[in-house]
Amino acid sequence: MSRRTDKIAASLMEELARMLREDVTDPRVGLVTITRVDVAPDLSNAIVHYSALNAESPEAIERIDDGLASAAAFLRRRAAHVLPLRRMPELRFRYDPSLSLGSETLGLLREIAEETRSEEPETEGREVQDDEAQ
Repeated sequence: MSRRTDKIAASLMEELARMLREDVTDPRVGLVTITRVDVAPDLSNAIVHYSALNAESPEAIERIDDGLASAAAFLRRRAAHVLPLRRMPELRFRYDPSLSLGSETLGLLREIAEETRSEEPETEGREVQDDEAQ
């Protein structure tokens, strides 16, 4: 992407995040996080990548997708009034599983760390006893 489209993507990401938090009342959307926005060089469309912690199943993701698809025109209109662009890209939303995969990975790492701690023998007490024997 060029610097121009990078700046537009960053502005669009910031504004969409604000609007999703403050203006969208569709209960299907819930709590979503915008992770990335990819804007086409000709500004014809923008792919908005989002993640949701409450999306445990494919049905939940589909429900959120439907809510975002129905809110896309509203969000595009509102963003057109706020952002100084001649042409506002058409918004398409795509689920990004990175946040949920990251939290799963952290959980697995915590489990491994706990198992490792519980399997380690206590060496501190033995060292004290060895020092006293000498």
